[in-house]
Amino acid sequence: MEHPKYKIALIVGAGEGLSASLARLLAAQGIRVALAARKIEKLGALCSETGAKAYACNATEPDEVERLFGLVEREIGTPDLVVYNASGRTRGPFVDLVPADVANAIAVSAYGGFLVAQQAAKRMLPNKHGAILFTGASASIKGYAQSASFAMGKFALRGLAQSLARELSPQGIHIAHFVIDGGIRSAARTEAEDKPDSMLDPDAIAQSYWNVLQQPRSAWSWELELRPWVEKF
Repeated sequence: MEHPKYKIALIVGAGEGLSASLARLLAAQGIRVALAARKIEKLGALCSETGAKAYACNATEPDEVERLFGLVEREIGTPDLVVYNASGRTRGPFVDLVPADVANAIAVSAYGGFLVAQQAAKRMLPNKHGAILFTGASASIKGYAQSASFAMGKFALRGLAQSLARELSPQGIHIAHFVIDGGIRSAARTEAEDKPDSMLDPDAIAQSYWNVLQQPRSAWSWELELRPWVEKF
């Protein structure tokens, strides 16, 4: 059975963690990569390493998202793989939260996902081919205390993904949502010596994204939960 083939990937909300691991893995597979973030100054080394091109974009602004896709199309090609990896949050006691900060957090986590997915779908549907992946979190299915804005945003993103999977999968577009249930390891955030592998390795997460992308359409996943072996759930 032939596995789907992707040529051009766009990662929105790119940074030095999971997005970097995804960019390296996709580039190693021969896929051309575009990276989008509000600030792209820190992406220079990753672009040099992977051959990716970085674009500045505020994913909560419709005009900027449309412009992003237009630039990627003209300079690289039409993305047939799009990853939405951006999220926003503001923490604190519920009664102390600033409404404007909450609105912005929800916009980054969920509304931006809608804008990016809409532009992606418009381009994928004519060919009945493509994949749109959404990065969720523990908060996608569990609302923690003093984390209302993150829970609202991630719950909404999961709802968007499920709705799109039902609508677009029958039209050839693979939609998948990933619940990242645990802390992601980074240079600034590592496990204690007595707790090896108690955090998610970003390279391992990226490999799971790739595994989902390789699924034959007769057995597509729309959601995958990933957590360290010691994580409670």
